[in-house]
Amino acid sequence: MAESFAEKGAFEYELIREGSEGIIRIECKQYNRVPSLENDPVTFQKTCDIINEVGEGTRLVFIQKREYEYDVVQTGYVKEIADIYLQLYRQRELINYTAFLADKSCTRYAAAWYAKVKDVVSRHLRSDPIGAYVTVKRLFRDEQIAFQKSSDGAMKKCMAKYFEVLTMLIKMFEKTKLIGLAQPHLPGYKIGDRTIYSRIFTPNIKPDFLHTKLMSKFPEEGDELDSYKSEGTEVTIFSLPDTIQYLYHVVPPEFNLTEDKYEILDDARKIMTEHKPKKSEFIDPERMRTVFFNIGRDLIEELVEYKHIKLKQAEIDELTHILVRYTVGFGLIEVLLQDEKIQDITINSPMGESPMFIVHADWGDCKTNIFPNPSEADSWASKLRMISGRPLDEANPILDTEITVPGATARVGVISSPLDPTGLAYAFRRHRDKPWTLPLFVHNGMLNSLAAGLISFIVDGSRTMLIAGTRSAGKTSVLGAVLTEIMRKYRIITIEDTLELPGNALRKLGYNIQQMKVASALTKGSSEVSADEGIRTTLRLGDSCLIVGEIRSKEAKALYEAMRVGALANVVAGTIHGDSPYGIYDRVVNDLEVPKTSFKATDCIVVANPIRSADGLSRVRRVTQITEVRKKWENDPLLENGFSDLMKYDAATDQLIPGDDLINGESEILKSIAGNVKEWASDWDAVWDNIQLRAKMKETIVNYARKSKDFSLLEADHTIQANDEYHRISESVREEVGSLDPKKIFFEWNEWLKRTIKRKKLY
Repeated sequence: MAESFAEKGAFEYELIREGSEGIIRIECKQYNRVPSLENDPVTFQKTCDIINEVGEGTRLVFIQKREYEYDVVQTGYVKEIADIYLQLYRQRELINYTAFLADKSCTRYAAAWYAKVKDVVSRHLRSDPIGAYVTVKRLFRDEQIAFQKSSDGAMKKCMAKYFEVLTMLIKMFEKTKLIGLAQPHLPGYKIGDRTIYSRIFTPNIKPDFLHTKLMSKFPEEGDELDSYKSEGTEVTIFSLPDTIQYLYHVVPPEFNLTEDKYEILDDARKIMTEHKPKKSEFIDPERMRTVFFNIGRDLIEELVEYKHIKLKQAEIDELTHILVRYTVGFGLIEVLLQDEKIQDITINSPMGESPMFIVHADWGDCKTNIFPNPSEADSWASKLRMISGRPLDEANPILDTEITVPGATARVGVISSPLDPTGLAYAFRRHRDKPWTLPLFVHNGMLNSLAAGLISFIVDGSRTMLIAGTRSAGKTSVLGAVLTEIMRKYRIITIEDTLELPGNALRKLGYNIQQMKVASALTKGSSEVSADEGIRTTLRLGDSCLIVGEIRSKEAKALYEAMRVGALANVVAGTIHGDSPYGIYDRVVNDLEVPKTSFKATDCIVVANPIRSADGLSRVRRVTQITEVRKKWENDPLLENGFSDLMKYDAATDQLIPGDDLINGESEILKSIAGNVKEWASDWDAVWDNIQLRAKMKETIVNYARKSKDFSLLEADHTIQANDEYHRISESVREEVGSLDPKKIFFEWNEWLKRTIKRKKLY
């Protein structure tokens, strides 16, 4: 039996009778926050008003995308607060202006006292009763001090009436169970802090494995621009009439489950939470997930059997993946990271007041239909602290680390109080789960085949290289592609404060690679080794290519020390923020205090920058310059012709165009490389032919991939194999004909490529 009531806006409600119980069901689908008595003062106030209107009710149920149920005891706590307000409303004479008048002489004080009490009762009693109680207690204490210090007899007489009102309110509060439960936690209490409410109110959420709010309904006035599936998740892109920002709308599989499956997940989660992962288990998150997956699958199978529900093995595995995602994982963050088209995810504080935002490969900046919950944000912070072993507290309000989830890895930046005064905020930079390659960049338009051939030549020539660019320019991706151009016979050492380079992937592809993780420049008091000491350590680890994830601070001096002494036997490369070669020089020399003469150890600067459309609504990533650093300058490389653009971006053609020095063979770096190879020494045409040969090979791979629509040919495993084959064939041709004949090398390499593709089709 249901008795309907109505409330305009987000809080429509009805009373449903079940036996002796009266359940107040409150509809909150139009409310833009999670309806929570413990976290949201508006919900608490609306609930008090609804209880007073209904006049009865033993349980509260808030309905949004899930049901939040508060039991009889918790509902009783709210009912007592609602009763106080109703009593004061009905007996307004208890706290109105005249209640403060002992006689006419009190009029000069009564108005101020009445205003203070009215503010507490009208504005705070129903939304923050604990804060209202503490305010009244502090008013009483402060006025007592003033009373004792005052020598004004008339004022003291008036204050007696004020004390009567405050004492009455204090007694009313202290009769409630809510204030009784809050008392042990009140020392040092800050008005507005709702932590105490979270200790008292614990709703039953169905299904309670999901804390993050997701607005699953399509926007009524939105125009659908794109739709696709990502790992079982439905993705739709909408344009909206009221903003130029697109909406990235997701419906993950956990929102399309049957009630039986929800019940199984809910029961399994409650059991799984009894075993919370230890800090030591987070050291190897991949292994921990495997363990929890196996435990979760066994548990779900038992629950399915116990409840006599028929599920296929694929359905059980799907439920297990969801269970792990919302216990030891990162919830809906993982759903977003599994979408290969997402590049960045940002989550702003305060949690729940704004959606997550993403940067999409095709649609740029988008808002999402996902609203994170504060408890979920706290859970992520705890997990990231354990995974990274780095602090996140008042002394260290910034945390840089990385996470690996099924199908993706990401760099994570977190800020907290006091840097973020409203809580926690997150930024996730998604990395491709496979290394980038030069053929992939040619295919995507980041650079052209000639630029790819030039970079390949410079890498094989063991030069020093800086990959520069602004934020989100693709610097780390380009550096990862450079790694795939290093021959597998060489040892590689990478140094990063947050692991972003594809070290594990390259190790699985047969590379001799050693990763080193050093202290973040933003972390204080860390036990990790500093970046500059890490770089110096590499010089004692034997002959190796040195790759530095990002040059930020004092490690720059150590890097240039490595460039000068470890020198040109192997590639030395790293990324750095800057939008031009001179900008890099200025930062390295003036900001990072590297001597000018040491900067000359840089051979080549590759600049990557985002290129915006004329309307500003879209952008693409492009390599905009490949510049060599010449050595014969003294004070200013810009004024003394110290930079030579081997290739530069032309906006009209959206291409990198070769510069005069490259075409005419006036590049000092390329001639230096050629001087170490007998067949190329003093023969610029041979050098140019080899660069073009490499360019032709990259272009051929891309053309075959496009023609066959087999884009796996562009991936690292095939690209590295093609590079290895090029080196083998080159050696064979040199022994056979006495020179590096580019036509013969390409012919034999192309025949190998066709055989490889044919073999791949057969299998």
